[in-house]
Amino acid sequence: MPSSTRIRLIEPTDAAPIAAHRVRDFEAFRPWEPAQPADFFTPEGQAERIDGLLAGYRAGAVWPGVVLADDQVIGQVTVGGILPQPHLRRGSVGYWIAGVAQNQGHAGHAVGLVLRVMTDELGLHRAEASTNLENLPSQRVLRHNGFSPYGVAHSSIFLDGSWRDGLLWERILSD
Repeated sequence: MPSSTRIRLIEPTDAAPIAAHRVRDFEAFRPWEPAQPADFFTPEGQAERIDGLLAGYRAGAVWPGVVLADDQVIGQVTVGGILPQPHLRRGSVGYWIAGVAQNQGHAGHAVGLVLRVMTDELGLHRAEASTNLENLPSQRVLRHNGFSPYGVAHSSIFLDGSWRDGLLWERILSD
């Protein structure tokens, strides 16, 4: 596990490095993520997206973070769909790591760190995630962090021109 991996809340100044990674890694991420409009890949488009994420953070619906290695932005880790009500207390984890920093343990470490945020800062009880059935690297990250698969969401996401199934993951945070 790389000791230099950190996470922090996303900031407006993260727009340019995120856009640069997303442009460079467009083809690599295409099988795993929905199509995005052209402005998603620009610093201005990312700045607008970050403003929306921070508004969601202020509303308590999302915790949008960036992944850092040696103080450089190398990806994102986000807790979305936060349901803080006492009888729910759950959120959904999503993440990506730039191609230049993959296969170095950053994703696993970042997910472990965001699980602590979910427990300590957000007071959540349950973490959920979803992966494409073929995304074995992402599934290894989740297994490494104590997630278990619990079902398949059939035809749940439109990726790369067709509807795909998603593998659903869960972890009880007190475990």
